[in-house]
Amino acid sequence: MTPARRLTVALVGLIALVVIGYFAKDLGGSTEPPPPTSTTGSTKAAAGSGTASAAKPAQVPGAASGLPVKGLTSLPGEAKATWELIERGGPFPYPRNDGVTFQNREKRLPAKSGDYYREYTVPTPGSDDRGARRLVTGREREVYYTGDHYESFVVVDVTK
Repeated sequence: MTPARRLTVALVGLIALVVIGYFAKDLGGSTEPPPPTSTTGSTKAAAGSGTASAAKPAQVPGAASGLPVKGLTSLPGEAKATWELIERGGPFPYPRNDGVTFQNREKRLPAKSGDYYREYTVPTPGSDDRGARRLVTGREREVYYTGDHYESFVVVDVTK
């Protein structure tokens, strides 16, 4: 085999690996979003108590993680819109990426089984791609927000 032919075969093989890797990266989790759930019952009762107390943050799912708790309205407006899409079950702006398993590779959220968490894109105005902002939900109704692509998280109180 000539050197030029060897180089061509090597380049074609490299391109094939890149293409396979690109499509295989999302195969680790389901592309099905979790079934929609309603927060109308318990969250209205919690929101209607009228007074803030020291015990209140413990009532927020995920607050026991030790991460800071922030109200949904204190986050960028796109986070609230994404939460509303999650509650309705979609449709999501990035269907290949929204609702898929979040693997918690950075280990910044409490350790859970492999498919416990789901992630959703929070659009970033002016970004050419998905941006760095995400909402991550847990099976026990926890909602986490990251504005820096998993470097840090806050627990989201969706009632505020």
